[in-house]
Amino acid sequence: MLDLLEYVRFAATLFFILDPFAAIPIFLLLTAGHSRLKQAGTARVTALAVFIILVVAGFSGDLILRLIGASLPAFQVGGSIVLLLMALSMINAKISPQQHTPEEEAEAGERGAVGVVPLAMPLLVGPGAISATIIHMQRESALLHKGISVGVIALICLAVWLSLKLAEPIGRRLGQTGLNIVNRIFGLLLAALAVQIFADGLRGLFPVLG
Repeated sequence: MLDLLEYVRFAATLFFILDPFAAIPIFLLLTAGHSRLKQAGTARVTALAVFIILVVAGFSGDLILRLIGASLPAFQVGGSIVLLLMALSMINAKISPQQHTPEEEAEAGERGAVGVVPLAMPLLVGPGAISATIIHMQRESALLHKGISVGVIALICLAVWLSLKLAEPIGRRLGQTGLNIVNRIFGLLLAALAVQIFADGLRGLFPVLG
């Protein structure tokens, strides 16, 4: 089993990627006019959908890698590039196009239920979160590792639920400037983690670098 630090790093990476603070303005926009009870329900559905998507992706990662004929180190290198692109968008206080597009937001305005689409996917769970989850889950095959990883995902989804449930007071307290500052800090930290994953992938592809 991996050491505790690896699970802490996975939790931090996943939280920075999901970045519920960046989703707060869109969450408030899509739930405008809803009662607090309905907003809380939407937050709960979103967090549950994020959990299910990530767990399914994590457990099907081996099959995905086999189907595309890629090794884990190669997937680490490719996934880290996606994470780095997301980090650069966050540093510029923008939502990464890898997560969300204007077309998806426009379509969401026509839907009654927005908890799953577009809030859970693709706004929160995009290629970056899926890649990070697959990379971590495939590092060990032991059931204990899988169980702890699912627990980490559940913990992060709980944080997402709390952030969205409290979206209105958080948004009011921080304001757009405050949210942008938080996103930039998360982006900088995510960039560092992306570089580390990239380095780990290179060492796997080229053992001589180790």
